[in-house]
Amino acid sequence: MKVRWILKSMALVALLVLFVSGRSIAQDNVSLFNYWKYCSDAENSLYKHLCSRAFDQLSQRTAEVGKLQSKEEWMQRQAQVREKLLRLIGPFPQRTPLNARVTEVIKTKNYRVEKVIFESLPGYYVTSALFIPSKIRGKAPAILYACGHTAEGFRSDVYQHVIINLVMKGFVVFAFDPVGQGERLQYFDQETGKPRFGSTHEHSYPGAQCYISGYSPTKYFIWDAVRAIDYLVTRKEVDPLRIGMTGRSGGGTQTAYAAAIDDRILAAAPECFITSMKMVLKTIGPQDAEQNLFHMIKEGLDHADLLEVRAPKPTLIISTTRDFFSIQGARDTYREARKSYRALGFEGHIMMSEDDDGHASTKKNREAMYAFFQRYLDNPGDSADLDVEIFDPEELWVTETGQLSTTLKGETIFSLNKKIVQNQAEVLKASRLHIEQYLEKVPESVLEICGFEYPRQFGKAIFSGRYVKDDYILEKFLIPGSGDYMLPIALFKPSKNMVKEIVLIMDEQGMEYAANHDSLFLSLLRLGYPVLLFDLPGIGQLGPGYLKGDAYIDNISYNQWFAGNMTGKSIVGLRAEDIVRVVHFAHNYGGESITVSALAHGILGSVLLHAAVFEPEIKKIGLIRPFLSFEDIAITRDYKPAYIPSTVAGALNKYDLPDLIAVLCPRKVMVVNPVLADGSEAATFKIKEQLTFPLKVFSSKNAGGNLIITNEKGVYELFNQLSDWLK
Repeated sequence: MKVRWILKSMALVALLVLFVSGRSIAQDNVSLFNYWKYCSDAENSLYKHLCSRAFDQLSQRTAEVGKLQSKEEWMQRQAQVREKLLRLIGPFPQRTPLNARVTEVIKTKNYRVEKVIFESLPGYYVTSALFIPSKIRGKAPAILYACGHTAEGFRSDVYQHVIINLVMKGFVVFAFDPVGQGERLQYFDQETGKPRFGSTHEHSYPGAQCYISGYSPTKYFIWDAVRAIDYLVTRKEVDPLRIGMTGRSGGGTQTAYAAAIDDRILAAAPECFITSMKMVLKTIGPQDAEQNLFHMIKEGLDHADLLEVRAPKPTLIISTTRDFFSIQGARDTYREARKSYRALGFEGHIMMSEDDDGHASTKKNREAMYAFFQRYLDNPGDSADLDVEIFDPEELWVTETGQLSTTLKGETIFSLNKKIVQNQAEVLKASRLHIEQYLEKVPESVLEICGFEYPRQFGKAIFSGRYVKDDYILEKFLIPGSGDYMLPIALFKPSKNMVKEIVLIMDEQGMEYAANHDSLFLSLLRLGYPVLLFDLPGIGQLGPGYLKGDAYIDNISYNQWFAGNMTGKSIVGLRAEDIVRVVHFAHNYGGESITVSALAHGILGSVLLHAAVFEPEIKKIGLIRPFLSFEDIAITRDYKPAYIPSTVAGALNKYDLPDLIAVLCPRKVMVVNPVLADGSEAATFKIKEQLTFPLKVFSSKNAGGNLIITNEKGVYELFNQLSDWLK
């Protein structure tokens, strides 16, 4: 007993160094991949594994499409694709009054511009401009113009040039700001007069919250286009049977998706977007949120489907050979789409124009687009690209201030999704009233949504060296992960008085950080516990990898997370599988009599909870500074980006993290200093509010003492609780 007290005191001294001085306790070499040269690409393991899964799914799609020959077979696939698109994108909202109004009219010699505000949804304002040629005989063809990612929206010089050229050729053109661009910035700082994010981040930051709810923000982008057409067809100048749509880059994305959904778009010309998902994954990686449908690849959909589903309506793919959207992917998609058009008897209705340039608008491609619309919208004329006079961006402001957020305010993607999340939370709350039935369903829901698969085989561990210290021994291993990668492990064993309980520690900053900057593992060693440190895909020695993507916010790649979402494999699910593999290693190494406990720091708390649901050998679960719910992240406007990879897209339809804690009852669970979605420390009342359900479950099963929740700041109290938790 006295020896135990001495050991505990020594451990406490070590812990004090962490809290008081912040200095390193040990300098242990726990790196492995500088030795195992074959694994030198380990930091890219996460992304490559997700890509490997996607490639398998895309290969299956290619095989299925390759069998299609007859008109009937292609039409059957069209019906299947349409059903999938509507299901994955939607459900779309009900049409509500547009409440469109013209705020100002600009008249020039050849056309007039009507500045229009309409409501895509109640209170969800869209800023737009209707360009109307001066000389219209009867009803004219109209083109909906979607601009790409630019802060100015459709007022950008390159987009104005195209719009005015089309107007000069006799088309009515309706240009609108996508949400997060132009006058529709969602994160505009009124004090500085500057946006917090660029346009891609304006899409992905709130878009990630939509994914947590189980859908892509693509829905809002498409719906804006649908409602814009609703407005167009009310205009006396417009022929509703001759409507086209085009746009470059992000506008190409909107054009491709909207034209696949809205049958009123007779002719579509997406520019600098169409490629193939295989080539996207092999080059730039998944782009910002609205380009990636929830479970898109898992459901067997690719860019070609966006074209084939609208066959035989006229479609022009506009590409450049040096675009970051792979030209090879565009050519492959064009060849496949031609087969569907050919089978339907209209091979000439699918075309492709390409020019030698980067991600840009070129004269050759513009003139091909003008000619395309002139032909298929029955508006013949000269297709030459003209030099035109453009407006200063401020001249085309639809609002007085140039920002909706400082005039009409209104809804944003965040506020719209928050309402959906709140409804989902009410459904979960009602389901939890039936405790036993609900808890029984939670593991099944987790399997369905997060993509976790319990390992069928574990492979052989590779012993990678030993260091003998005065009071402990360090041994290093590699073990096979769930993909074509190895997991690094550092096992610290006390030299004497070793307890038959091994503690797994996973740190959000990696095992090297834990070994050399965190005294907790050393404190546990001095209490006699063997401690196992390891990294998971995307963490420490296994990350973050080369893919940053266009939605790289606060050093977090949203794009890797998007890749998992499209394949139905969450990063959380993959990492949880690897935790199970580490638990299996620990048991094999320590023998059947050893007990396994696990501690997770920060964002990895979510991952540990998922693993523990399916791995009963994890007897004790400790969460240090975890966030407590997906709901909190989804309803917090300024959440911390670092939390996104540890969320599960679609989870809120069926479960949240407190449910996982409840499922673990009566195992011992300790929650230390939890945080809110913005990274701030959670107050006691907020903790109890978020953990109401697991507290109720543990209490109802006479295991209330097994769920310990603390936000103690004192070193002594915290260490004592950790020690008691391990007893």
